[in-house]
Amino acid sequence: MEALFNLVISLVDVFQALLNLVVSVVLVLIPWLPLLGWLAFFSLAVNWAKAYPILRRGGILGVLLLMVVAVLVWGSVAPPEGGKHYLLGMAVSNFTGKFIYVTMLTCMALMCGSAQLSGAFGSLADFTEAPAQDDDHGHGGHGHDDHGHGHDSHGHSDHGHASHGHGDHGHAVHAH
Repeated sequence: MEALFNLVISLVDVFQALLNLVVSVVLVLIPWLPLLGWLAFFSLAVNWAKAYPILRRGGILGVLLLMVVAVLVWGSVAPPEGGKHYLLGMAVSNFTGKFIYVTMLTCMALMCGSAQLSGAFGSLADFTEAPAQDDDHGHGGHGHDDHGHGHDSHGHSDHGHASHGHGDHGHAVHAH
């Protein structure tokens, strides 16, 4: 009986140690959650296959302007204590420090895009588009007839209906 009691006490000690480990890991990760969220968003939620061509065609200028605005606003509303940032042992001014932070975050986002395009995330960042679903009439859009058949081929007749101009299979209004 004493062996069973020792086993139960040992199991309780193991679960308590696991709980302490989980709490310690959470306490270490909490300050890093915003950065982890930033990296997760740009790694898994942005379709970089569509974003990179836009950046190459001049969209990078918009990103640079957003960076400048972010530095100016962040530097104005949240100056560091003592007026200086301490980065890698150097004291830099408020706006220079904010510029370094914003540039690092932008580079991290672009590196997440490069990792996504390389296939490093596998199916986690799969942006293949599903084919459009057909509505209950068997055609997917309102502006054209996808199947090469008119309104009458669906079993509808023109008497008592007025067309709304949605192609030759337009949705009808009953004239009662």
